[in-house]
Amino acid sequence: MGVLFDNTEFERWFKQAEQTLKSAENDAAGGFWNWVCFKAEQAAQFAVKGLLRALGEPAFGHALTKLLSDLSKIGVPVPEDIQKAGKILESEYIPSRYVDAYPSGSPYEFYDAQRAENSLQACREILKFVEEVARECGK
Repeated sequence: MGVLFDNTEFERWFKQAEQTLKSAENDAAGGFWNWVCFKAEQAAQFAVKGLLRALGEPAFGHALTKLLSDLSKIGVPVPEDIQKAGKILESEYIPSRYVDAYPSGSPYEFYDAQRAENSLQACREILKFVEEVARECGK
């Protein structure tokens, strides 16, 4: 891409993304499905924010769709499947944690292995995309 790329800043954020994904995978092994979904969302956020920051851009907020849009605005093409993965994960940001996101019951009661696997897959797709862009930028 021919832009200045801050490898140190990228690595700092991307390592946290990888660590958070591992934590989500550990939660999956224990059946903590809602936490899998939340941590998958967080891991993807860390990765995208790290890429933006490495490219010298601000990375504010928690909406993955906006963060991915910010990448597009600076000339990083974001494929439709990555945008879709962002939407999947963004939809888990609040309801995976907050009891008052539901009229009754607790968040963990609304989550299952399939929902967790969908979040893990979406997260892995975003991390792979981010890593590929970073490599192109001179990582």
